[in-house]
Amino acid sequence: MQNIVILAGNIGQTPEIRTTQGGTKITNFTLATSRPRLSEGKVIRDDNGYRVMDTEWHRITCFNGLGKTVAEHCEKGMKVLVQGRIHYTKWTDASGTDRYGCEIIAEKVDFLSRPKASAGESPDLVDRDDEIPF
Repeated sequence: MQNIVILAGNIGQTPEIRTTQGGTKITNFTLATSRPRLSEGKVIRDDNGYRVMDTEWHRITCFNGLGKTVAEHCEKGMKVLVQGRIHYTKWTDASGTDRYGCEIIAEKVDFLSRPKASAGESPDLVDRDDEIPF
């Protein structure tokens, strides 16, 4: 049995990093994935002929080194591919109501668009392997 998730989408807000009392670094961000809206097996189009898209938002959590890399190089709007697992949680809020949550624990994050330049780094110094002429 396996719990494997692969999502490709756009980062919804700048990743936020925090550190637990035990020293574990945790980075959180949201990821938007979109798919065409269907009706009776056909793609729905708007008045201008464009496909109508349904967007879903996913909460992504990264730990330690992966989280640090994501926090340093990712920003809102970047395209990424996240591989990980689904994690469900249950807790009781202050009023005694049971609450439930779902998040994706990332094990790998691939950048599908250029990462932002680090502080003090010129955008020209960002690795551009795809521009090498051989």
